[in-house]
Amino acid sequence: MTADIRQGVLEVRPEGYGFLRDPNQNFRANPDDPFVAKGMIKSNHLRPGVLVEAEMGTAPPGKRSAPIRRIVSCNGLPIDAYKQLPDIKSLTSIDPEEQMVMTLSEKDRTGWAIDHFTPMGKGQRGLIVSPPKAGKTTILKHIARATRANHPDVSVIVLLIDERPEEITDFQRDLDGVLVLHSSADQDPDNHLRITNLTMNMAIRRTEAGEDVLVLIDSLTRMGRSYNVETNSRGRTLSGGLGANALELPRRFFGAARNVEHGGSLTIMASILVDTGSRMDEVIFQEFKGTGNLDLVLSRECAERRLFPAFNIRESGTRKDHKILDEEKLEEANLLRRRVAGMKPWEALEEV
Repeated sequence: MTADIRQGVLEVRPEGYGFLRDPNQNFRANPDDPFVAKGMIKSNHLRPGVLVEAEMGTAPPGKRSAPIRRIVSCNGLPIDAYKQLPDIKSLTSIDPEEQMVMTLSEKDRTGWAIDHFTPMGKGQRGLIVSPPKAGKTTILKHIARATRANHPDVSVIVLLIDERPEEITDFQRDLDGVLVLHSSADQDPDNHLRITNLTMNMAIRRTEAGEDVLVLIDSLTRMGRSYNVETNSRGRTLSGGLGANALELPRRFFGAARNVEHGGSLTIMASILVDTGSRMDEVIFQEFKGTGNLDLVLSRECAERRLFPAFNIRESGTRKDHKILDEEKLEEANLLRRRVAGMKPWEALEEV
């Protein structure tokens, strides 16, 4: 008799037991999801977000969820090898060094602009600072497509939080081979945070196992709003009605991006909203300002003049880009920056 083998991403409940959820089904909780006992989680050192492949037992009478009998692998590794993996916090983080090329063709202006003015490396922690209607969705999609085309070894995940349902459908249909995880605007903040936590833990576990992972987040602003509602402040409140601990989860997720020495990498490119008219959104932006090592700033003025990609070249840049670009590319980028120094954003974009 053939063993019933199932796999899924481990979601651990507060009580200590867990279930295996299917990321291809957006981590939807189904009655027949495999059950993982508290003792099995402890004895095998299973961390939330690990992809578990397991042999199934028999469901108890009257229940559809069967317990797992035996673990076959965790993140593709035998269980003994998985147990030896260090936690991401104990791994040595280094500056990004291997460039992720975003140019898809000679006529690709978006990829060219990213590669010259905000070069991305594996392990980058980048903010896409965007006013409304400045083209952040196009930038995010381009990064996903270019990574799939130029770096097939990198797993690409898109996380959409508090997003319009039609926008989610658009991402799903536009991006082949990309895992699009989402919690739409008609769902409650608790679901936003559940999907965020599962996505974060899954990406971290894969990085610990030596994989290269890219997560595109849209957006840190809406993630912060959701966490603010869910935590209900519980104490000190910052200006704009933002709870003092409201950015705990978004900070933890964004801060997880890193390039691991002799290991994998977790690259995060996250949009953050500005000029929305909301004081809370401005406070969220100020809290994240300077926490990344790449800033891709979009310009409302360029977008209004229909100049795309609407880069604000002067405000955009990558820290320690000399470690990512070779000498020739670095010199070319520096020459371009000197040429447009002092120009208004739209003048600089037209010039290059």
